[in-house]
Amino acid sequence: MPQPAAQDTPDGQTPTDFASLTTMQVGGKFAQLLVARTAFELAAHAAGLWESEDPWLLLGGGSNTIVADSGYPGSVLLVRNTGIAVVADDNLPENKVRVRVQAGQDWDELVAWSVAQGYAGIEMLSGIPGLAGAAPVQNIGAYGGELANTLHSVELYERDLAAVRRLPAAELRLAYRDSILKQGYEAVVLSIDLVLDASRENTTAEGQPLSAPIIFPQLAKALGVKLGAQVPLREVRDTVLRVRAEKGMVLDPQDPNSVSAGSFFMNPIVSEQFARTLPSHAPRFPVDAEEASDTVTTFDAIRDGQLPPLPDYESGERRVKLSAAWLIENAGIKKGFRLPGSKAAISDKHTLAITNRGGATAAEIGELARYVVSMVQAEFGVVLAPEPNIYGIEI
Repeated sequence: MPQPAAQDTPDGQTPTDFASLTTMQVGGKFAQLLVARTAFELAAHAAGLWESEDPWLLLGGGSNTIVADSGYPGSVLLVRNTGIAVVADDNLPENKVRVRVQAGQDWDELVAWSVAQGYAGIEMLSGIPGLAGAAPVQNIGAYGGELANTLHSVELYERDLAAVRRLPAAELRLAYRDSILKQGYEAVVLSIDLVLDASRENTTAEGQPLSAPIIFPQLAKALGVKLGAQVPLREVRDTVLRVRAEKGMVLDPQDPNSVSAGSFFMNPIVSEQFARTLPSHAPRFPVDAEEASDTVTTFDAIRDGQLPPLPDYESGERRVKLSAAWLIENAGIKKGFRLPGSKAAISDKHTLAITNRGGATAAEIGELARYVVSMVQAEFGVVLAPEPNIYGIEI
């Protein structure tokens, strides 16, 4: 087994706790640090850790992980294999390109690269923190785009097979912030393949490559175009980055609102029948069958203290997605809210983000999250589900 690598932080210091490895900047110590700088090292480390049967966590950019102040009793495996390459694929039409991205590649650097190359398909996902290998785990998405739209396949080291294999995207069962990789399938992502639009005909009169159609109203409004319009790739990326920054959702050392895990709660997916019990002006969006699984528990779903069986979506029961930010704000929690004496606060820019205002503990983050959940539950009967991976903290 390779020894832990040193000096993996910008200041040249070997990380000793989760506070130095996560964007929320909270969390205690771990037992051992391993750093994988190649896909081979990543697979080898994972194999050894599984064989030891000791607890361990896989950690990428740390933008979606929150660990208790007491720390974690096992090892941390840092994903640091990087690289982007075009892969030949004779099965694709001429206007498409297949791109292979190593798991430790910074996601936003990948988006910037794709825009510079004139490849469309992931420009709406600009500014999302984290690494490429984490993208399929919960099918990252924003502004009408999601990874599922472009993902071709993933290369995995699978525990049961003790081997590397490539899994087609269709077998990942990608849904809203979900996949089999998030549901107990024991495998480590080594790289991902995307299929992007490389058409040289889909351009402006000046030859600038155009984006995928804009289907998200907020982004269309920010761009000043109608839904369905196509806009130069660079303009889409710049606009998404600006809109995200206005919400504190772009990592920025100068912005205390970005010391967070991004969106802390998932947008609830509930039955249409339950949604009708909410105020008529509460935002709601239709849900495709592929993403129809519940992301919350609602009071109407509980009978005699027991959760019901999973809904039969093939029966035609319709689901809708609610806005978690709207629910939080209309439950009385405003931007900048904090509990007395706490250094954790709701972002000044967006009610969906919980931020570390300087020296907050993981316990304070958890306390504020529980308060938000209780307020929304009391007001609307919806129990919000956290989006980050949380260890050792009750939410």
